Amino acid sequence: MFKPVTLTGSTVSLVPLSADHEPDLKLAVQDGALWTLWYTSVPAPDAMHAEIARRLELQESGTMLPFSVLSQPDGRLVGMTTYMNIDSVHRHVEIGSTWYARSVQKTGLNTEAKLLLLAHAFDDLDCIAVEFRTHFMNQASRRAIERLGARLDGILRSHQRAGDGSLRDTCCYSIVASEWPTVRSHLRWLMEKPR
Repeated sequence: MFKPVTLTGSTVSLVPLSADHEPDLKLAVQDGALWTLWYTSVPAPDAMHAEIARRLELQESGTMLPFSVLSQPDGRLVGMTTYMNIDSVHRHVEIGSTWYARSVQKTGLNTEAKLLLLAHAFDDLDCIAVEFRTHFMNQASRRAIERLGARLDGILRSHQRAGDGSLRDTCCYSIVASEWPTVRSHLRWLMEKPR
């Protein structure tokens, strides 16, 4: 069901993650020093090799489908995203482990990337729900998820330990299949409206 695929839009392409992407992803993550945000788990440049290996290993096990994110039309690698916690039996997936270089944040790239991922999940893979999770303190991520049209299902208190040892409260959002037509219209409208 969840097999490597390339998803292409007008401003972004999502391509299957490859070990060959490591040098360009190291450059991308340095744009904004994203790994220094305490409430995220973005890999530092020297941890990129291990992160790519981890994601590819999870792909082998069938629980993750990782992508590298390319901005269009220049084809520059600007981040990573995944389908994760794949449940093929119940047709449920999470979109997460996403990060983008600072220079492409708030440009519309994320909106189109999420539109591509959601369309593939609902239209091609017949998912019944797509989930998003983020740290309670990651206000930018929460706003971006809510802007997509996802609804807050709840907050898992003391759900995980963060990299610095603090406890993470995890906000769980979802879009269900019956909401997808409205969410799709909304995302298309967001992409077309003037900035």
